[in-house]
Amino acid sequence: MTTLRQRMIEQMTVRNFARGTREAYVRHVARLARHFGRSPELLGPDEIHRYQLHLFKEKKVSTSSHNQTMAALRFFYKVTLEKSWSIRHIPYAKRERKLPSVLSLAEVARFFRSIKSPKYRALFMTAYAAGLRVSEVAALRTGDLDSQRRVIHIRNAKGLKDRYVMLSPRLLTMLREYWKTIRPQGQFLFPGVPSDRPLSRVAISLACQKIARDSGIAKRITPHTLRHSFATHLLEAGTDLRTIQVLLGHRSLHTTALYLHVSGKAVSAVRSPFDSLGSFPSLTARS
Repeated sequence: MTTLRQRMIEQMTVRNFARGTREAYVRHVARLARHFGRSPELLGPDEIHRYQLHLFKEKKVSTSSHNQTMAALRFFYKVTLEKSWSIRHIPYAKRERKLPSVLSLAEVARFFRSIKSPKYRALFMTAYAAGLRVSEVAALRTGDLDSQRRVIHIRNAKGLKDRYVMLSPRLLTMLREYWKTIRPQGQFLFPGVPSDRPLSRVAISLACQKIARDSGIAKRITPHTLRHSFATHLLEAGTDLRTIQVLLGHRSLHTTALYLHVSGKAVSAVRSPFDSLGSFPSLTARS
């Protein structure tokens, strides 16, 4: 490990950055260096500008991936190298606001019926039943389930925040069956390989892709689709936005309000002013 990389890691560590964030930031800086074949310490605004164009035009990365790269470079040049130009010359891209794909209740049930593995069936049912991120469901430990209070303790989630979510009676029954059948070894509810490690995001995403193909559902389905569907179904059942915000662990209510645009019931329940207008001649009537 180079002295420069070690310094960057230490600076992120003392700021209590999440492990995943530290690894991603180091990876993005290393990719910049490899692209130009030089130490990042020798690169400046011109090279970073060309690299941004490369990411968009040639690599065709998403806006979120681009902005994470820029966040890593901002930290490296502003904090690690203490460059005065870093923020001004490393702009973020305007984020697209696309509506997420959401499954109907029937489609969620169809997705679950397509899962052959008891382990993955339990995992994806837990993700949907509690509205969890893929990293959160992967990190669940057996001690995080409180059957007496009917809650699940989510630890060190996004933003290093803890929260509680509901543990539904039906989910609790299913997880007890899963425990008796699988007898997972180690501390994780859904252990990976070796058993003292959680399942990786890649393994969960690949499993989700296969299940989606087997289900025959035409929509694009990722593990996060189940979280979007959970929030939308709560909203359509009458749960208020503030409660959904707390359950999802959103920092801002503005983020949760996205589901108002996704919910078919919320949109269709609004009466159009067109319906209040008087009668008109039939379109088929002859003039």
